[in-house]
Amino acid sequence: MPHPTDFRPIGASVYFLPVTNRTPLKFGREVVNAVKCARVCVRIRGRDGREVEGWGETPLSVTWAWPSDLSYEIREQLMLTFSIRLAASWADFDFTGDVLEVGHAFQSEVLPGLLSELNAGQKPNEAMPWLAALVCCSAFDVALHDAFGHLGGKPVYQMYGPGHLNRDLAAYLEAAPGRSVRFDGLYPRDFLVASAPLHLPVWHLIGGVDAVRAEEMTSHQPDDGYPVLLGDWIRRDGLRCLKIKLRGNDPSWDYARLVRIGEIAAELAVPWLTADFNCTVLDPQYVIEILDRLLIEHPRIYGSILYVEQPFPYDLDRYPIDIHAISARKPLFMDESAHDWKHVARGRELGWTGVALKTCKTQTGALLSACWAKAHGMTLMVQDLTNPMLAMLPHVQLAAHVGTIMGVEANAAQFYPEVSRPEAQVHPGLYRRQNGQLDLTTIRGPGFGYRLNEINRTLPAPAGVYGTMRSTEAHCLETSSAGQTSSPAAKIL
Repeated sequence: MPHPTDFRPIGASVYFLPVTNRTPLKFGREVVNAVKCARVCVRIRGRDGREVEGWGETPLSVTWAWPSDLSYEIREQLMLTFSIRLAASWADFDFTGDVLEVGHAFQSEVLPGLLSELNAGQKPNEAMPWLAALVCCSAFDVALHDAFGHLGGKPVYQMYGPGHLNRDLAAYLEAAPGRSVRFDGLYPRDFLVASAPLHLPVWHLIGGVDAVRAEEMTSHQPDDGYPVLLGDWIRRDGLRCLKIKLRGNDPSWDYARLVRIGEIAAELAVPWLTADFNCTVLDPQYVIEILDRLLIEHPRIYGSILYVEQPFPYDLDRYPIDIHAISARKPLFMDESAHDWKHVARGRELGWTGVALKTCKTQTGALLSACWAKAHGMTLMVQDLTNPMLAMLPHVQLAAHVGTIMGVEANAAQFYPEVSRPEAQVHPGLYRRQNGQLDLTTIRGPGFGYRLNEINRTLPAPAGVYGTMRSTEAHCLETSSAGQTSSPAAKIL
């Protein structure tokens, strides 16, 4: 039955905010020194004729979403171009329904065709993958959920039940064969935490080129008032959870890295570690031998590893690797492979036991994947895409509401802390980690509770404005200079 908060999109705009790292971050085979964030606004019209806007943001993380031999510049430009094309398509999307209906319909009916158009005539190894398309689409989908909350006048997580959604989860999800799971009569709210925590344990990322001991320091390390060495970060932020980026193609280096960081963790009473092999492993034995050697030679470090993240290439159809032998040793979490609940289901068949959710794969998709995974006994985590600025708020709220194995990853404070200074004036506990936690108590109001009217940031000129939108000037939030970020190594232009 239709609800008063049903809507259709009527306009969209997109802005690109360049951000420069203070220190490089290694993703797989590539090192990242900068990223462009897509910030978008989506305008919707409710059944009663009211119009509201919602905002979303995501880093267009080229190296994470699109590993390829193509140049970074080519891949980034195609993702920027695709984001502008998405703005036009969202503004023209003639579909009315609740937020899951609209978000799901766009991703299933429109997004594949747009991606096919972009890739027409491209060689297979030069085509944009589905994950990159989802990343581009995610800022619009997040904005859609934010607008839905504004239309209802509530925090959006209070609107994921039958009072605001027209169809139950059975309209979107199917149980795994042989399981008695049913989704009839159930809604996302039935799989969410009854009372979401206001403080979350936070994971600190240790990149493959990060200095962890003083002897690893070089003249290229920044001198900007922020820590560089791992021990200094641990002491300053009270960290209790460390995520270790590994190479996945150099077992000696990976083992030594785990031991080195594990020893630092033990010295400073950090109880939890996780290992991220960056999708580069092809043989499960690679991971098994490292884990088994740790168990024998460094049992404390082995015991500190809470889970292992995505060792294998994310294309499950091309690489249907059976990994039950690894998940028998440690929980094994899908990340890049978990595009949607169907990929999660396939991963479960192969032996994956957990799912790392990300808002950059769309809020709609994250909610549906979370529901499917929890219904089938899989554990959840919410992983970061080095989310700064507005991207941080939906990210941490997803972790708080779905319930994770341990808190949330948040590493923008490490790689470009100054870029979020305007947002940190309103939400300080999200951008400065204290006592090993993030503080969500400042999030309030409808949608994602951004409190945009209090954030003193001016946006650049939009890269595209489509459909019915307010004036361009109205999109530039309040007054101030985008140059408020004082560090020359972390700027918005």
